[in-house]
Amino acid sequence: MPHSHDQSEVEEEQLHFSNVITTFQNYAQYSLSANNRRRKDFYTLPKPDQDLLSSLGYKAKLDQVDAAIAANADFLSEVVSDPEIFGHDLSSVTEDEPSAESHSPMNDSPMDHSHERVSSGHSHSHGHSHAHSHDGAPRIRRRYKPTDFDMDKLRSTLKQFVRDWSVEGREERDACYKPMKDALLLHFAGIPATERGRVRVLVPGAGLGRLAHDVAGLGFTCQGNEFSHYMLLSSHLILNRTDKISAYTIYPYVHSFSNAASDEAMLRPVTIPDVLPSGLPDGVDFSLVAGDFEEIFGADGNEPQAGQWDAVLTCFFIDTAKNIVNYLRIIHQILAPGGVWVNMGPLLWHWENNTTNDPSIELSLEEVKNLARAIGFRISNERTIDTTYTSNAQGMLGYVYHAAFWTATKI
Repeated sequence: MPHSHDQSEVEEEQLHFSNVITTFQNYAQYSLSANNRRRKDFYTLPKPDQDLLSSLGYKAKLDQVDAAIAANADFLSEVVSDPEIFGHDLSSVTEDEPSAESHSPMNDSPMDHSHERVSSGHSHSHGHSHAHSHDGAPRIRRRYKPTDFDMDKLRSTLKQFVRDWSVEGREERDACYKPMKDALLLHFAGIPATERGRVRVLVPGAGLGRLAHDVAGLGFTCQGNEFSHYMLLSSHLILNRTDKISAYTIYPYVHSFSNAASDEAMLRPVTIPDVLPSGLPDGVDFSLVAGDFEEIFGADGNEPQAGQWDAVLTCFFIDTAKNIVNYLRIIHQILAPGGVWVNMGPLLWHWENNTTNDPSIELSLEEVKNLARAIGFRISNERTIDTTYTSNAQGMLGYVYHAAFWTATKI
């Protein structure tokens, strides 16, 4: 029987997971309701105005958005059609459960690359699959109504699919992932391609898994680590249940009519994936571990991880730290002597001004680099890379990060 503290964590994680499933299941109702609000607003206008807008195709566009939302809902239902792979008892979760529960956003930013907050103290390691188990976990029966923030996370997940697994996302991926892969190849240039399997690479904050997948595709042994159930459920679909290119079609840009250059741009379909996820070279060791980076790889009695990794690749990740000192200390600890840390990303501190009373240490870029040096890294190959993050390439508004890039070796 688990200790009460452990049992409480299991119950909290299971509750959160059931809430995420409910969010996926309520996407259609929520999104169609938002679009119907536009329809109601249309009918409040004077009849001549209605006729004029109808002649421009506005009413027809609302119907097209409904159809796109329905298509998205079918896809999202597919994502959560096999939630048992996480080992949670979801028999009490239904599609129409109302509730007053809510989660508070950590950092309300225009370009959210945050991980939602869950309580999980368990490492679930697996090769090319997501197998989770909590023996004896109680059935969760609390009702839940997804909040606007929950739905924003889900809409962001659709855009993450574009970033990681579509042809359209290639430019953004190349800006971020290519310099990291190039730095990895350069650092291990002395190792023949046929022997890269003995180089162990960790990608924390792996998201939907594309960077980790591509690193494995180069022949390295690679493990991704991810905290978000939105990401874990979605990556399970792509990595383990998708057997053809362009298997799915989504409409990620239909949720807001603001800054739309044209109806076609807003309604355009995006097909995923652009590569066959299972098409990795024979014998490549590629896996994903679910859970909190600090709890899985941290120093709290978890010495087996020390010195076990040859490379750590952090892309849009280090600013998810509550305590950046601990993040960098862990990266240094788990690297083998002479190991390499490749970083790419901004400093959008995710816990700054949080409403959950969590601590947050926010450093400047210069302070982060000085901290890394003090912990025992030698930083080289520094530069700034301008990049977007889940940006709508055809929209009228875009946020550009002046992201910091560096290669650092463990002294």
